[in-house]
Amino acid sequence: MKNKLNSILPPVVLVLIYFLIQLLLSKKILNPYHIQILMFACVNIMLTVSLNIVNGFTGQFCIGHAGFMSLGAYGSAIITTMLFGGMKMDPNLRIPVFLLSLLVGGILAAIVGFLIGLPTLKIKGDYLAIVTLAFGEIVRSTLRLIEPIGAARGMIGIPKITNLAWMFFFVMITLYITRNFVYSRYGRASIAIRDNEIAADAMGINTTRYKVIAFVFAAFIAGVAGGLYAHLMTFIQPDSFSFVKSNELLVYLYAGGSGSITGSVLGALVLTIIPEALRFLGNLTNWRIVIYAVILVLIMLYKPSGLFGGKEISFLRINRDSFRKPFNKFNDPKLADKQNS
Repeated sequence: MKNKLNSILPPVVLVLIYFLIQLLLSKKILNPYHIQILMFACVNIMLTVSLNIVNGFTGQFCIGHAGFMSLGAYGSAIITTMLFGGMKMDPNLRIPVFLLSLLVGGILAAIVGFLIGLPTLKIKGDYLAIVTLAFGEIVRSTLRLIEPIGAARGMIGIPKITNLAWMFFFVMITLYITRNFVYSRYGRASIAIRDNEIAADAMGINTTRYKVIAFVFAAFIAGVAGGLYAHLMTFIQPDSFSFVKSNELLVYLYAGGSGSITGSVLGALVLTIIPEALRFLGNLTNWRIVIYAVILVLIMLYKPSGLFGGKEISFLRINRDSFRKPFNKFNDPKLADKQNS
């Protein structure tokens, strides 16, 4: 009964939050600016959760995650803007084309993630960090040279389709599939690699294969998040996906707690909102970044594992007893007696 409640609770909570926000909007307590910040936070949640799969649960160190976001953003925007007319698109086609574009953007990012991950994930540590950093800069520099998609000027005319409902829906899907991935055999193999790659390899786990799977899965989610971002902003430019963006995602991840889905959500949400919340300082607005940095320093000093390092709220956990069921027959004394007789 408890497991069923835990599986039902996340969508119910998100739906209630969504309707609460709509109520606050109707009462003019929240304005469109607040909603836009919330949607930016949702995009960052998806990106941070996907980065956590690679850095937190598999133990790698990727610092070029914005490259996958840019591939998803441009791939999705090309479908809706260049193939289906953008702003002039038939209203009846907007949603199907939008969903198709997100799928294409995610698949494009996943394919590139596979091509990059297969040769590079055999290395680790600082060397992998340098390779992923180079990958992110290669993607950004390449996008700046492709004239049909705007080159350095960026791509305009993208239809504004992303709204709060779509953002909540995709955040919910991201949390659900990430939780299931982490508690699947792929996730457990990834965690084993993170904890001790040599021991995992000795136990027969194909470490390169599982690292590539985690890398591709994370790239797909980042690509979808990039597509949502493109159709929220209606304008994308290569420099929006620079190393600075990848750096922000790392801050969200490690401040929230590496190896925790809850930490990724909390880190991305809080650290996206704080800089905007500090705008009340008026003439002291330039100091808000200093205050933001001080908050990060304090978190790292007094909570080095992050706000939720290694911990999850209940509905993002799966009952561990379910993993033991296949092995219960080996611990059953009656079955053991029968086999001995």
